Amino acid sequence: MPSPSGPAPSGPTPACPDDGRAAGGAPPADEARRSGYRAVFAVHEFRYVFAAHLLSSLGVVVCELALSVLVFRITASPLLSALTFALGLLPYAVGGTLLSAVADRCPARRVLVVCDLLCALAAAGMVLPGTPVAVLLALRCVLAAIAPVFAGTRAATLGESLGEGELFVLGRSLIRLVNQGAQLAGFAAGGLLLAAVPPRAVLALTAGTFLASALLLRLGTRARPARGGVRGGRGALLGASLGGVRRLLADRRVRALLLLTWLPPAFVVVPEALLVPYAGLLGVGPAGTGLLLCSMPLGAVVAESLVGAFLGPRARARLTFPMGVFAVVPSLGFAARPSLGWAVLLLAATGTGISYNFGVDRWFVAAIPEELLGQAMTVMQAGRMTVMGLAMGLAGVAAEWAPLRVVMPAAGVVGAVCVLAVICEVRRTAPGPDRASAGPVRGGAGPMAGTEK
Repeated sequence: MPSPSGPAPSGPTPACPDDGRAAGGAPPADEARRSGYRAVFAVHEFRYVFAAHLLSSLGVVVCELALSVLVFRITASPLLSALTFALGLLPYAVGGTLLSAVADRCPARRVLVVCDLLCALAAAGMVLPGTPVAVLLALRCVLAAIAPVFAGTRAATLGESLGEGELFVLGRSLIRLVNQGAQLAGFAAGGLLLAAVPPRAVLALTAGTFLASALLLRLGTRARPARGGVRGGRGALLGASLGGVRRLLADRRVRALLLLTWLPPAFVVVPEALLVPYAGLLGVGPAGTGLLLCSMPLGAVVAESLVGAFLGPRARARLTFPMGVFAVVPSLGFAARPSLGWAVLLLAATGTGISYNFGVDRWFVAAIPEELLGQAMTVMQAGRMTVMGLAMGLAGVAAEWAPLRVVMPAAGVVGAVCVLAVICEVRRTAPGPDRASAGPVRGGAGPMAGTEK
């Protein structure tokens, strides 16, 4: 990706220089471009992070499924059972706003291990016989509030172990692949386990996955000091978190990139949230419903893998804006009430839009001051999950008043307009004369440009 001309940016030298080894023993950038994902896995520390993320992601998905079944068996209430899934999204706003400073004020490895241990304790609390439903749901909220802090800290750690260039982008891609694959494998494994053992036994297994993840992170990642240094250690956590969020949102460039990470997923989940009633409309039964639900993650996994493996940084950057818009367009096809086969194709095409994240990830991390990187990644993840949860809820409300063939395409129309508007803002805030690439370097335009690191 071409870099804008002008004065050299303030702050540290990029962690992935072309003429030497990157941080954490990563290969040089030109070697990373040639080797793709293999260069990422060549970094010893990333292999441990990847394995830990795989375990914890499977644990979260299986936990959601087992807890939903357990709550339904206790209460026979579809509403409370569905609430277990909703509570996996909405508390992100709390953790991502009030606890976001943890990612930069405390050593990263300590934060990651403690988060996994807290998740293991929450899952263990669900296993105890006689636990009231209210407590079960509260423990689910604990998991959701911890998740953005964990995700933001892990993302910032990738920047330290892989550098902030090509390896970081590919590392983030592999994390997304795990997220999509965990949905497929987690629900399949959870369904098989629930057919053989009680829900509480499955929850006990998920507690084990969190413990295993904590052990991998403790043994396989380096102990690094907190990015915030002395300044990050002063003041109350709440004040530091809110102050950091205000500082991030005060930067026009950062606001535009945050919106670009939040809006496409928010509109993409509208048709996904309505797939169960749409399957009922088609009369395809449980097998057809499962096929519809798997289509979007499958499209995402295929697109993410192909783009990451076969395209270079510039080609992926050029895809960012087109794929960001394309992600919301296939839902227009639901206006024709497509059959099962066509609906599967539309959803798989929607999933391919995930490839727009390659460019956004690189631009975002380059626009953030180093001492706020963990908090910024936490806010990004929390905002994305929160707007997705809100969009799913609004989709359900809209479907109560309008037919599905109106609600699902409407998300595509509104989404395309909103995403195009945000893309224009991202282009306008790109530093340097080459605004077409929209690719900044650290220390670009905005209130954060002169921040001392």
